[in-house]
Amino acid sequence: MNESPHLTPLLPALYVVATPIGNLGDITLRALDILQRVDRVAAEDTRVSGLLLAHFNIRKPLVSIREHNEREAAEGVIARIAAGDAVAYVSDAGTPAVSDPGARLVAAVRAAGLRVVPVPGVSAVTTALSVAGLESGQWLFHGFLPPKPGARRAQLQALAALPAALVFYEAPHRIEETLADMAAMLDGRRLVTLARELTKKFESVVTLPLAEASAWLAADPNNVRGEFVVVVHPPQTEVAIDTEAMRVLEILQGALPPTLAAKLASQITGRSKAELYKMSLALKPQQQDEA
Repeated sequence: MNESPHLTPLLPALYVVATPIGNLGDITLRALDILQRVDRVAAEDTRVSGLLLAHFNIRKPLVSIREHNEREAAEGVIARIAAGDAVAYVSDAGTPAVSDPGARLVAAVRAAGLRVVPVPGVSAVTTALSVAGLESGQWLFHGFLPPKPGARRAQLQALAALPAALVFYEAPHRIEETLADMAAMLDGRRLVTLARELTKKFESVVTLPLAEASAWLAADPNNVRGEFVVVVHPPQTEVAIDTEAMRVLEILQGALPPTLAAKLASQITGRSKAELYKMSLALKPQQQDEA
């Protein structure tokens, strides 16, 4: 049961608490409140989480639940919750169960008919996406690719045709070979955002074609250090417009602004107004040069 008489007791449940990925200032007020009020904290690494709790002057019993003992340790957590305890689970950084331990624990607690409460906060995935500048809202989170080259390339080949951004995690000792494989299997012309050491002192975010990523890494030894979120932008689509549509657009472009030229060309030819507008903007500089 909740120990402090000064805090409102929490309902018995597993509280899945997101923690900072680097900057401790990113912890939420709700996360601090929950961590102060639970009976105990289950952690991926009690040493890492112990430092976090100490920083915020929170003293709670800690129990280790790592990937290798998650199924067995879940039974102890279930027994605690069934007896009336509120238990928090935290991974080393970010949101538990997102390429981190936690999913098996959550599934076991739910299977036992007990409550699981999300306490959202920082996630490296959404942090990287927020600065990637993706125009499309479609993206697929893949997590870590296989460490063996053959399996890694096979997975990249399977993902290559998807019309969405692809988001990966990668460790510093594999980032060079992973980016080389991405350039080969996903088309080197695709843009990639490399988000390194997010929210930490040496954070860096760069966007460039995949074909240039290896050179960027090699340009500075520091570029290879730290944990990476790799956001591969969607495949580039080339607009194909038939000769007649081009002829009509060129005529209208000579006397009308691009928006109106594209609208009328669309009505005449039946082609997409958006495609024609893009082509109209591309034609305008050429016409000015020829004038």
